[in-house]
Amino acid sequence: MQSRTLEILVGFFVCLGVAAIFLLTFRVASLDTVGTGSNNYRITAKFDTIGGLAIGASVRMAGVKIGRVKGISIDPTSFQAVTTLEIDGRQSNIPEDSTAKILTSGLLGEQYVGLEPGGDDKTLRNGDEIKFTQSAFVLENLIGQFLTSMTQKDNNQGSSQPQNAAQPAPTPAPKSK
Repeated sequence: MQSRTLEILVGFFVCLGVAAIFLLTFRVASLDTVGTGSNNYRITAKFDTIGGLAIGASVRMAGVKIGRVKGISIDPTSFQAVTTLEIDGRQSNIPEDSTAKILTSGLLGEQYVGLEPGGDDKTLRNGDEIKFTQSAFVLENLIGQFLTSMTQKDNNQGSSQPQNAAQPAPTPAPKSK
């Protein structure tokens, strides 16, 4: 009988552990909703490159989370990445000339969309597009450019003609007395 009680107790703690891991996963992934959901509005922003930005990434203004990335697609005419941002309805006074930037938390952290407010009196509404954007900083591109410039510099130095040792040295001018 004691064996049966021990098995039930172990099973209970295993289930409790699985539930804790499940909850922890959702908290780490930040899958909580923004605001009440009923008065949220969606805006779009086009970027040349989004780096590692993913659906579900946060939208922040002054470091405060005000929304989520709800969709990412490609514009078939401009071939830019179109991001759909869902903004909390309580943030209904964001100026129309605001800037959207793709930023990174820390050196290699998650990427998010940062909004910098402009000075326009008109505000963003459901379906509007942010006109001013700054694409993601892709570390791999910077390293590639650095390596390319270094190899070009080495090639240019290697191809320059060294002074020919066989050429006679210029004769010094005679000293006047």
